[in-house]
Amino acid sequence: MSVPVVDPPRYHQQLADKRRRLEAQFDDLSPPPLEVFASPPVYYRMRCEFRLWHDGDDLFHAMFEPDPERPDGKRVVRMDQYPVASRRINALMPQLIEALRDNPDLRHRLFQVEYLTTLDGQALITLIYHRRLDDNWEREARALQTRLGVAIIGRARKQRWVLARDDVIERLEVAGRTFAWQQVENSFTQPNAVIAAQMLEWAREVTRPVGGGRHETDLVELYCGNGHFTIALADNFRRVLATEISRTSVASAKFNLELNGIDNVHVARMSSEAFAAALEGSNRGQRVSEMRLDEHDFSTVLVDPPRAGLDDASCAQIARFERIVYISCNPDSLHANLAILGKTHRIVRMALFDQFPWTHHCECGVLLARC
Repeated sequence: MSVPVVDPPRYHQQLADKRRRLEAQFDDLSPPPLEVFASPPVYYRMRCEFRLWHDGDDLFHAMFEPDPERPDGKRVVRMDQYPVASRRINALMPQLIEALRDNPDLRHRLFQVEYLTTLDGQALITLIYHRRLDDNWEREARALQTRLGVAIIGRARKQRWVLARDDVIERLEVAGRTFAWQQVENSFTQPNAVIAAQMLEWAREVTRPVGGGRHETDLVELYCGNGHFTIALADNFRRVLATEISRTSVASAKFNLELNGIDNVHVARMSSEAFAAALEGSNRGQRVSEMRLDEHDFSTVLVDPPRAGLDDASCAQIARFERIVYISCNPDSLHANLAILGKTHRIVRMALFDQFPWTHHCECGVLLARC
């Protein structure tokens, strides 16, 4: 993939191109008019990773893109600034290079840096090495942590050295309320905070009962991650049951529920396949007992699957529900899944969220209702 070419005056044109492409791709499914949510054209990405390139005494952030002179090769692109990244990351980039350049304890065999930031300026920096970290590294890294006003983690083979903390707390305003999420280093988080807030507001709106208040029925959420959607949608439903396979994400989701004072959600560490078996009664383990499925009345399911989308069995599973909220990072797999779900459900709302400006990627949201 090439390094994005950022040209703010052209932003609305590139977004219009995405809109036309998406409308053409889904035209055969007769969706309603597409709702489009724009990103800031610059400084929108809250997390980024770079190689750190050593060139004699020089040191700089680097990315790679295809080399036109070598079809199978890559060329190094020097990145002194990166307008895709948050303002906080752009401010930290030269400060970090200045601090590392002449410090052998921090620079030696350092090959990658990862930044994780928030809208209010919190920052976590992970430094990744091809050598074992020692006490000299810790001493210098702690001084750097203080100097930059960040949290620092060191990584090397079989080492993970957390100096202060391994997370940041992102706060987003959604429909007039402020919600908070713990975001853990090396775990999935929504990269574009502005678009993340717009996605949550849209999801709250499409799942809100007519006339306001909350449903007298329940929501089941598959692939809940750290509770990104769970937190914002919980008060639209009587109860929420959320499932996730990643141990780290489950722990973070539970932390986030407590952080936001939400008490009507149960998070289970379970695959979607295991949950389907639980609904059918063929999975009766301890985790299933704790979910107390017989006390739930599920009317709505929310899925936010990986790029591959849902397999046929998963489509059949979610087709049981009256309403489906489908969040997708891949229009191709979304189209294939909607062609299947269209046998039982109709598309009521469809949205394009420009999570990744200056790339071909499209994030979509779809609300389906049983025919």
